[in-house]
Amino acid sequence: MINGVKIKKLKVIPDERGRLMEILRCDDEMFSKFGQVYMTTTYPRVIKGWHYHKIQDDHITAISGMIKLVIYDMREDSPTRGELNEFFIGEHNLCIVKVPKGVVHGWKCISLKEAIIINVVTEPYNYENPDEYRIPYNDKSIPYNWDIVMR
Repeated sequence: MINGVKIKKLKVIPDERGRLMEILRCDDEMFSKFGQVYMTTTYPRVIKGWHYHKIQDDHITAISGMIKLVIYDMREDSPTRGELNEFFIGEHNLCIVKVPKGVVHGWKCISLKEAIIINVVTEPYNYENPDEYRIPYNDKSIPYNWDIVMR
């Protein structure tokens, strides 16, 4: 596992009124600070990647649909430099993944329906100077193929 990455399984509590699922709490071991929470969606087979941040950590979960979240450690000073991790998260595997600053990440919607992703970040979005550094999804410097592997 890439250094600094943390995973928390999420628990759904159902009753006759509906469901409740806590995503991230300030007393969770993975929590450091609050910046903002946002929701984004991804259509089936669409890839959103690659990018990384220099300042913020991300806490990513999918609450509907399924995504293949892929992270790659390009940090110069990391003991896991060059390591790549894949996580299949969403309604069939409810969890939240902490992606530390400097770790390249992206995802692909692998469900037949649109995926709904919630991200809790440690910094608010800066419209004048965004902390977002993009890399093309097919960049050869990242050893990853986004195709679905049939085994």
